[in-house]
Amino acid sequence: MNKKKKIIKKNKEKKQKEGFFKGIKLELKKVSWPDKKDVIKYSIATLVFCIVIVVFFQLLNFGLSVVKGVFN
Repeated sequence: MNKKKKIIKKNKEKKQKEGFFKGIKLELKKVSWPDKKDVIKYSIATLVFCIVIVVFFQLLNFGLSVVKGVFN
């Protein structure tokens, strides 16, 4: 009896996993993937934003070090 229950339980788990992956596949079909032009545009925008942030913090660091040097 226990062996039978274990087999039934394994089969249910297998079916649940298969259903899970089928659901993922269906959801991924619904996704609208960006084309190459959009990916390049978004990548450039991200790089520019990162560079702006780096410059901002470098200037902030420089300004604070100047202030510290004046009052030190």
